[in-house]
Amino acid sequence: MSGINLSDSTVIAALSAALTTAGVDGIEIEQRHQKLRIVVERTGAASVLDDAAKASETNIAKAQLAGVFTHSRTVSSSLPCNVTAGEILGFIGIGPVLLPVKASKAGVLTRVLAENGTLVGYGAPLFEIERHS
Repeated sequence: MSGINLSDSTVIAALSAALTTAGVDGIEIEQRHQKLRIVVERTGAASVLDDAAKASETNIAKAQLAGVFTHSRTVSSSLPCNVTAGEILGFIGIGPVLLPVKASKAGVLTRVLAENGTLVGYGAPLFEIERHS
């Protein structure tokens, strides 16, 4: 089975409309040499990132396990901000245990992708970090 053409504007429009109708915040699809990210804004508008070069410059910090997500107050109040590799950006709580969520690479933290105090699953996107330009 061959994959869908992620550069086809008809496919992108159909996916955007389906996400907006379903009330989904966004989707990211990766195939061999293509990557597509569609983010639905709270206004209902969808923005599309399909440029592979831009996508490779963005690092998504993901949840290492399921639990209750809490971001660092300093991170959320001063976006965008520079972060260093290994810097603690937030925590995943499982009962009384808090496990840190760290930046895997240095860069500019541009977005917090999960709400404070929400339950997140394994691999859930939490932070978007762009490479320094």
